[in-house]
Amino acid sequence: MIQTWALLVDAYRELNSKKLFWITMALSLLVVCAFGAFGLYPGGYSALWFKFDHAFFNSRIIPPEKFYKFIFASIGIPVWLTWIASILALISTAGIIPDFVSGGAIELSLSKPIGRVRLFLTKYFTGLLFVGFQVGVFTLACIAVIGVRGKSWEPDLLLAIPIVLCFYSYLFAMCALIGLLTRSSIAALLLTLLFWIFLFAMNATDSIFVMQRETARAKIEHYERRQAPLLRVAEGQLKALKEMGSSLTDEDGNFPEGLTTELEVANPMLASNRRNLEEARQSLDKWTQWSKIATGVKTVLPKTQETIKLLERSLLSSDDMKLLSRQEEYERTGRVSENTSADSDDPYVHHQVAARRTEEAFRDRSVWWILGTSLSFEIVVLGIACVIFTRRDF
Repeated sequence: MIQTWALLVDAYRELNSKKLFWITMALSLLVVCAFGAFGLYPGGYSALWFKFDHAFFNSRIIPPEKFYKFIFASIGIPVWLTWIASILALISTAGIIPDFVSGGAIELSLSKPIGRVRLFLTKYFTGLLFVGFQVGVFTLACIAVIGVRGKSWEPDLLLAIPIVLCFYSYLFAMCALIGLLTRSSIAALLLTLLFWIFLFAMNATDSIFVMQRETARAKIEHYERRQAPLLRVAEGQLKALKEMGSSLTDEDGNFPEGLTTELEVANPMLASNRRNLEEARQSLDKWTQWSKIATGVKTVLPKTQETIKLLERSLLSSDDMKLLSRQEEYERTGRVSENTSADSDDPYVHHQVAARRTEEAFRDRSVWWILGTSLSFEIVVLGIACVIFTRRDF
């Protein structure tokens, strides 16, 4: 235990000596200051000492504490800590394992009375210290801002520390394995970034498939609801045409092209609605199948973005998200409706319904599936790295 503690203290001193560590820390505090510069008042919102009146974006509609939690969960963590600060962290820590196994350094460590697996894992966890300090300072500063500006102290925000650490550990495990294999900091950094981009692309693909599936469902509901009124109209028009003695077929006794029944001839919109309904059902089958394939592939991979989304799920309820997303509708239409459904003919409403259901589908995914499968991938990667480290002849 004393050897492990000594290695951790040594790693902290190493991080402490790096300028990038303190630059990132300073940038985090700058982001928190920018975070606190915005505020809401009963008539609108403010930035620094400037005030902007707004009919929807004000403290009477959105409570200040929810506004700050939304900014923290939707921008502070996903944008700053997940992307910018994480890239800086990878740049700082990518060299930990390659430097450790380089000639002249590893021999001194191996001479100490400590097992190789323990030695490697201790080095690995020291790399996580970088993100641990960054997230801890950033989160505590945000809690202080929300407490002072939003008049609400939110200890739940501390969940950001384990969630962001989990997210970063998936990437750092790959970085450690690549660094061990190549002994190159540049290769470890670049290949880890490529792996991260691949995970991002997989998640984007999954989102697109789910969105297409929910759009097809919204269209099916829309066309099914239109079916009965169109049928009633067709029956009335068919009765009127027969009373007038009008012919429904051509000279050869065929229906017009694209129409198959007397009712469709009487009301061509009925035929159009039936075709659209059939196309939507075929589209639903196709996108449901592709969505299952994407989910299956993601099961064996770490889910970086969904891990970060867990924080939003824990801090903001579905009702909170609906309240905040209504801002977009207000900006577009100048009004806010209480409910949106697939009944409307407005394509924008279909898009909104599908987007809302896509969000709900992702929020309904099990926490254990997201974290369990991701951590399993990390354990496998670390296991491979440990086996290589213990068997390599340094």
